[in-house]
This record gives sequence, C-alpha cells and structure tokens, in this order.
Amino acid sequence: MRIRLISVASRMPRWVEQGYQEYAKRMPADLPLELVEIPLATRGKNADVARLMRREGEQMLAATQPGERIVTLEVEGRPWSTEALAGQLESWRLDARTVNLMVGGPEGLASEVAARSDQRWSLSPLTLPHPLVRILLAEQLYRAWTILNRHPYHK
Repeated sequence: MRIRLISVASRMPRWVEQGYQEYAKRMPADLPLELVEIPLATRGKNADVARLMRREGEQMLAATQPGERIVTLEVEGRPWSTEALAGQLESWRLDARTVNLMVGGPEGLASEVAARSDQRWSLSPLTLPHPLVRILLAEQLYRAWTILNRHPYHK
C-alpha cells in the first residue's frame, strides 16, 4: 500500500519542500508517502476559472488508477482526530489499495474529483494555506503511523 498526496499548487518555497520531505522520509518503506504535483494554471484577470479547475481536476484524476481509494480534503468533509486518522490508516492498510489524498487549488476541488471521492476529510473549518496543508498532512500521517506502531513520537 502507498499513500499519494495529489495537490494542485504552484512551486512551493524551499522550507515547505524541506518540511514535507522531513516527514515523508520518516514513513516506513511499506507505507511510502508520495507527492504528485499538479501545476496550478495561471489565473489572469479574465481567466475562465471553471475551465481551469476542470482541467486541473482531469489531471488529478489521471494521476490515479482504477480501483484506488480517493480521499478528498474539503472543508465540508469529516474531521478526524489524530487517533481517528490512525484508525483510518489501519483500515486503509488492511484494504491494501493505494490511497490518493486530493488537495485542490485556490478555488477548491473540481466537482469531478469530489464526485469520485470515497471519503471526504476536513483538516479544519479554517482555510489553510497550501504550504501548511502539505506539511500538516505529512506530519499527521507520520504521527498516525507512530500511534499504530507504539512509537513514542506522538506523545
């Protein structure tokens, strides 16, 4: 099983890449965390945002394979505590399918991506910036893994 973070975003600052990599590299070999970046289309003054979102959504879905689990990150999704995330992680491991965590662009996810979602997860009712979401997701997945493996990190 593997976890893929599929995210629509522009190039991240170095500190974000370092923060994400710090936690991604801590994940065990049998549960790798991979990053798939979908380039954020330029939003000019007269941009057709709906069309750009559809195209980004198509690229996100193209990065998945049939039968893989799709978990969308949405404000309206279900909030999970860290312990609940650990339970989800264990459930995903038992299911043995690749898990794709989908993070949309500034306007959110394309409706086509949301429609394909197996689960909807909310990190917070707050609007979080993409750089922090990337690091937060990697850290929380690592923390959930440590809970399942009785590693002292989570305390």
